[in-house]
Amino acid sequence: MGDAPTRERVARSILENGPSTAAALAERLALTPAAVRRHLDHLMDDGSVEAREPRVYGTRGRGRPAKAFALTDTGRDRFDQQYDDLAVQALRFLAETGGDEAVMQFARRRVADLETHYAEILAADPGTSPAEALARALTQDGYAASVRQGPVGPQLCQQHCPVAHVAHEFPQLCEAETEVISKLLGRHVQRLATIAHGDGVCTTCIPTTTTTAPTRSVSSHERLTP
Repeated sequence: MGDAPTRERVARSILENGPSTAAALAERLALTPAAVRRHLDHLMDDGSVEAREPRVYGTRGRGRPAKAFALTDTGRDRFDQQYDDLAVQALRFLAETGGDEAVMQFARRRVADLETHYAEILAADPGTSPAEALARALTQDGYAASVRQGPVGPQLCQQHCPVAHVAHEFPQLCEAETEVISKLLGRHVQRLATIAHGDGVCTTCIPTTTTTAPTRSVSSHERLTP
């Protein structure tokens, strides 16, 4: 019983910071590496955490990189998924009576408050970058968001999604969220991964340069047509 609060801290640290190595968790929580590994072993045994091979950008260095530990769906369930069944039933009813467009309108209404939170953060701290302000606004809404540098520009990373299980069946929730992110940042953004579809984190790429419309591929039939 005495280990439960510390184990909860380990799980919450992974929730808020994303997949983490045992060494990173030990440093973050001021625990010994042995203690962290013991808690991780217990969390893996009960299905709350899984070990993953870390992603490596660029040239891989010598040696085998340390494994990162990520929350599973079971682990996320421990936090705030208790209303999923009711939400899914309500959206199914909305889809049946109003169609997909009604679901999309609901999804857009749901994220409308994000614009207000974002504006309040920028007004209170004008020196904050738009991406950082958005991450803080999302965190206020329970998404544990942060900004990290990616291969082609900043990435907005949401370590938690309160509606992940619902969004798995109703992707309109993710679509509306991506729309408002693009609107607030004033540029096209690209959703690279979502918790709703099994990824460890929702990741949105924010290109540093203006994107151009993709070149349309030309079919062999068109090339041969005079």
